[in-house]
Order: sequence, then C-alpha cells, then structure tokens
Amino acid sequence: MTDLRADAGGERAPGSAVPPAGRYGSTGTAAERDARTDRRLKAVGAVLGVLGLAVLAWIGFGYISSQKVSGEMIKFKVVSGRTVEVHVEVRKDAEIEGVCTLRALSSDGAEVGRKDVPFAAGEDRVDTVASVRTTTRATSAELMGCEPRGTEGH
Repeated sequence: MTDLRADAGGERAPGSAVPPAGRYGSTGTAAERDARTDRRLKAVGAVLGVLGLAVLAWIGFGYISSQKVSGEMIKFKVVSGRTVEVHVEVRKDAEIEGVCTLRALSSDGAEVGRKDVPFAAGEDRVDTVASVRTTTRATSAELMGCEPRGTEGH
C-alpha cells in the first residue's frame, strides 16, 4: 500500500526518516546549533558575571561606608604577671567619640583581663597605649572591636 500524501508533498509518510522542513524548530547542522548554543551560554554567563560583580561591589561599598570607627592593635607587651600594655590605633571621623574593647588572654586561651578604652572627638586618628590589668599572667592580647559612643553596650 502506498501513501499518496507523501508522494504529493504533504504529510510525512509513516516510516520516513526525514521530518518536514521547519516543523521541529531551527534547521542547520548539529555543529551550527552547537555554535549558537555556545554563543548564547557565553552571553548569559557574561551578563550574570557582570551582575554578580556589581552586587558584590555594592555590598562591599555599603559595608565600608557604614563603618564609622576602625581600630587596629599595633602590638602588645606583657609588662608583668598582672599587666599587659596594648598599642591601639583608631581611625574615625573627627566628630566621633567612642570606645575600643581590649582583652588579655592566658596561654590556654582564657580571658584574664578586659578593658574599655575611650577615645575623644577632635581627631580623625587616635594612637594610644592602654594598660590592661589581668587576674593571672597573660600571654596575648586582642582588640575585640571599636564602636562609636552611644551604641549598644556603651
């Protein structure tokens, strides 16, 4: 039995290997389709990469600009079995006053001393050495953080 529609250029005959042109999407060889797909993926990847970098820059800028006080421990010196001297540098806006919290640690990591060191307004950089009294001999010191006056806990 012969399918007259296939002979007349109509619908595909059953068992025919080639579908009608344009019926199932784009035409072209497999290599051409792969090249188009690669270009699309590269374009999408580039757009997503640029958007990701923009979001990261925005978050970083927001974090840095919200920091009103920045402190750094320059060095420390164990003066005696009951005292540690800590050299701290604070960078801030000139009109801000606040406090930095220091702590001294024993060899097993336990806190053996703590001190809040205030800094006044008027300068944008404060360089100070603070003595932290300890309950036992300290082996290290650390700057817990600095914050403007009037924030939580100060």
